Amino acid sequence: MSKYHSIIRYPSITEKNSSMRETQNKYVFEVMRTATKPEIKEAVEKLFAVTVLSVNTILVKGKLKRMGRNVGYRSDWKKAIIRIQDGQTISKFGEV
Repeated sequence: MSKYHSIIRYPSITEKNSSMRETQNKYVFEVMRTATKPEIKEAVEKLFAVTVLSVNTILVKGKLKRMGRNVGYRSDWKKAIIRIQDGQTISKFGEV
C-alpha cells in the first residue's frame, strides 16, 4: 500500500477541479513525476476502490518566485486527471 501512497501525493482542490468532479466525474491529483499512466490507474483503483476509465497527465513547470532580491523557481510537478465510472465517487475528496 505504501507504494500506491507514494505514487498519489495528494488531491488538487480548486474551484475548477470541483466543477469537473461534479459535472464530468473527473478527479485531479498531484502525482509522482516518474509515475506512468498504468501505475496511476492501478494506484487509484487500489486506494479508492473505483473503476478508472481514463488517465490524462500534465507536467506543470515551476513558477518564478522572488523573495526580495533573491530569485528562484518552484519545483516542477505532475498533475493527473482521472475519470472514473459514472455512479462512483471518491469519498472524503474535497470535504472539510
